Amino acid sequence: MLYYEDIAIGSTSSYGHYEVTMEEVLEFAGKYDPQAFHLDNEAAAKTHFGRISASGWHTCAMTMRMMVDNMKDNAQAGLGSPGVDQLRWKKPVYPGDTLRVEAEVLEKRRSKSRREMGIFKSHGTTFNQHDEPVLEMISNGLIQVRDPDAPIED
Repeated sequence: MLYYEDIAIGSTSSYGHYEVTMEEVLEFAGKYDPQAFHLDNEAAAKTHFGRISASGWHTCAMTMRMMVDNMKDNAQAGLGSPGVDQLRWKKPVYPGDTLRVEAEVLEKRRSKSRREMGIFKSHGTTFNQHDEPVLEMISNGLIQVRDPDAPIED
């Protein structure tokens, strides 16, 4: 089990394999982001996308799925997240793309108000099958501290 004490600033990880399907792109867009370039090839062809593309929010959801699968495969004492500091959609994601994630821990600290909890910040990049970045984000994670009675460093 990975705890706060096990996280090293600068550590990196690579994970995930997510195949983007037309059916899923259409379903997500129809439900949450019903813009024409996510739903109609003719309309999308008239835009800079050139064809139907996944919603950026769908790309976030697919990235989240890979993150959660990685946490399950590599047992972590995760406690959720207080949010994302930065999010950028770098390139469109299209049906037929295969996505993966690379992440680097940028910083970490103990919570002063909840001794059993640590907070870490990481930079994550989602890539397509051509190793092109399609999404970048700076996110914050909460994780359990193995020894809540240990002194909190400054």
